[in-house]
Amino acid sequence: MNNYNHADSRHAPHIGHNATRMLDRTIKANMASLTGGITPAGVSTVIYEWLAHLAMSPGKQLELAEEMAYKFEYLLHHSHQLPLGVDSKPCIEPGRNDSRFKGEAWCRWPYNLIYQSFLLQQEWWESATTNIDGLSNTTENVVSFIGRQMLDHWSPSNFPWLNPEVIDVTLEQGGMNFLRGWENFCEDWERRMSGSPPVGTEQFKLGENIATTPGKVIYRNHLIELIQYTPTTEKVYAEPVLIMPAWIMKYYILDLTPKKSLVRYLLDQGHTVFMISWRNVTSEDRELGMGSYRRLGPEAALEVVSSILPDRKIHAVGYCLGGTLLSIQAAAMARDNDNRLASLTLLAAQVDFTEAGELSLFITESEVDYLESMMQERGYLDGQQMAGAFQLLRSNDLIWSRMVRDYMLGKRQKMNALMAWNTDVTHMPYLMHAQYLRRLYLNNDLATGRYIVGDRPIAITDINAPIFSVATSSDHVAPWRSVYKIHLLTDTDEVTFLLTSGGHNAGIVSEPGHPRRTYQVETRLEKQSYIDPDTWHKTMPTHKGSWWLVWQAWLEERSSKEQIDPPAMGGEPYSPLTDAPGTYVLQQ
Repeated sequence: MNNYNHADSRHAPHIGHNATRMLDRTIKANMASLTGGITPAGVSTVIYEWLAHLAMSPGKQLELAEEMAYKFEYLLHHSHQLPLGVDSKPCIEPGRNDSRFKGEAWCRWPYNLIYQSFLLQQEWWESATTNIDGLSNTTENVVSFIGRQMLDHWSPSNFPWLNPEVIDVTLEQGGMNFLRGWENFCEDWERRMSGSPPVGTEQFKLGENIATTPGKVIYRNHLIELIQYTPTTEKVYAEPVLIMPAWIMKYYILDLTPKKSLVRYLLDQGHTVFMISWRNVTSEDRELGMGSYRRLGPEAALEVVSSILPDRKIHAVGYCLGGTLLSIQAAAMARDNDNRLASLTLLAAQVDFTEAGELSLFITESEVDYLESMMQERGYLDGQQMAGAFQLLRSNDLIWSRMVRDYMLGKRQKMNALMAWNTDVTHMPYLMHAQYLRRLYLNNDLATGRYIVGDRPIAITDINAPIFSVATSSDHVAPWRSVYKIHLLTDTDEVTFLLTSGGHNAGIVSEPGHPRRTYQVETRLEKQSYIDPDTWHKTMPTHKGSWWLVWQAWLEERSSKEQIDPPAMGGEPYSPLTDAPGTYVLQQ
């Protein structure tokens, strides 16, 4: 008698299961190199869903047809006046952050007609991809994002025969701009193929004109070097400051140049400063997960600092993903009654990922599976891949405008320290990045009390140290409204939230005296009622200047009043190993 039970075995792996899965992974990994890491399956599914819902919405179709007819009539009427100069006011203005058509050359006919027709078409496509019955907000956002990327690609500013600024320069220089542009293109291509950094970065050298603050590496493990900086004041606060940057970037954005160094600023205010410098992993580190990064990162660094400076509380600072990981560590410490933290500062760091901005639009099950296939083959995610994703969020500024400037106008934008740092990319090991995407972005485990540390879950609500949270107003990586959610996720007695002008990087590197910097700030106590972010933004007064000064005053209030002699550099068994900036930061 045949005892085979189909119902019991239908989900069991069949013979050769691992081989077939490996075949799938290999195919996806090879496809990823052609698609820039974006899964065709996920994109096609979203587009099909949009088309299907649009097809079932005849009312929306009538609205779009009516809008198209209106825009065409409006443009046609406007076009009759443009050549005569009767009406100099455009029928549609570029967006506040859209600088493609703001030059005087675009005011001439027929270029004014060309760019205005493009902007009207762009506006129509925005209507076509939003406010469709039955379509989820996430799908609408993804389709709208795809539409913007395609339209940005076909912008008239990207074609030399439609761009009056390129035409004027070409006539003036006899085409030499294109010759220089070709040389620029060849130089960029050669550097990209050889793995060399972009043009201009060679003038910035670690330890010479960037990352120059004196200090010593006092500890090293497989993932981090811990730098202790040389004090610059005769007396210091008793509580040291430990800074943890993200491992998707080199630490020296916080020690960029002498004038733009947060580390140097803290030292000059009388703080003892420690900095984590992450190792740039290789394919051999593929199995390092989030747990390894926590144990070898913040947990190890805290142990070292506590050993050097026993019985002292620590001001812990985390930037970007480093702030997320530091929040995990702080919650685990609170759960275990570890009260070593004097305060917790989070710089452009999220602990809730339900509204994590445009970067999260493509972090779906399909996309994560695709990325896992790509990372599994090489063992890590190349930093260039992540850099490309960030560039897509601001494709006008970082891709197309650069193409016009460098290759059509034949100009080079002068490299600065922040731009040079931005090209110094790092790798992310397979397991860590997969866990990060699944546990934090897809499942939102940290904000919902499901994130496991050790053998038990942790909760952000357990953190009892004062929190200072900084967000930046035009952040595409950690949107400020997402960062603001720290108010909903913690039960600590006080949360200070500060919103500063600028982006994810430039807003944080906001030294005193920086022009055009503004901020809003408020400290909310546990008993105060919640204020939603938009109301907060409208009602809080705006101040001019750097947020560094506000934070320094906040740290001072939460430090011992009597200052002491600076501690020795290192201490048994953590004697200095090498000079700052160390060796890990030099790895490519």
